[in-house]
Amino acid sequence: MKISTVDHFLTSGCGRCKYFDTPQCKVHTWTAELQLLRGLALDSGLKEEIKWGFPCYSNAEKKNIFMIGAFKEFCSLSFFKGVLFNDAHQLLQKAGENSQTMRLLKFTSTEQVIEHSTIISQYIQEAIEIEKSGVKIQKPDPSQLELCEELVLKFEELPELKIAFEKLTPGRQRGYNLHFSDAKQSATRTARIEKFIPKIFSGKGFQD
Repeated sequence: MKISTVDHFLTSGCGRCKYFDTPQCKVHTWTAELQLLRGLALDSGLKEEIKWGFPCYSNAEKKNIFMIGAFKEFCSLSFFKGVLFNDAHQLLQKAGENSQTMRLLKFTSTEQVIEHSTIISQYIQEAIEIEKSGVKIQKPDPSQLELCEELVLKFEELPELKIAFEKLTPGRQRGYNLHFSDAKQSATRTARIEKFIPKIFSGKGFQD
């Protein structure tokens, strides 16, 4: 299910899983916190829209600055160039173990959002200034990408899959590898790889 507005997101969810528009949707777990974060986001003057199923905020040059997310154990405010932050309050966390550039602030209560509201606004402003400065993040060399073991084994089994994977853009390669590596069990990683083999052969990315 595709959503187009943040109001729809807050009432029904992101549309990325089977729990869309149900009480089990993770968005409903954090409705109050998400509304507070949205208020702080709108105060920034950035443009609000839905991207990848979540509220995303961009500047006049259409550069993504940060986004708001809802997950099982927390809701968050994620900065696309968080790795460049000064992070004076030491609150930013990696979006995942293999995250290269994005950093996020995690919240588990309205009290926490309210307590850190001034800091959140400061971090938002820092993100805006970083983007305004034009500083670029050096992209990792795709040849240095550490592939999960199950994917390497699948390449040995299907050499043509390795060829197709290497033809993908570096971003798509990283996206697949992160999705595969994120699974805790080897069987799950293998199942994920097999599920996406047709997409890899078609030259599409994980989220295409």
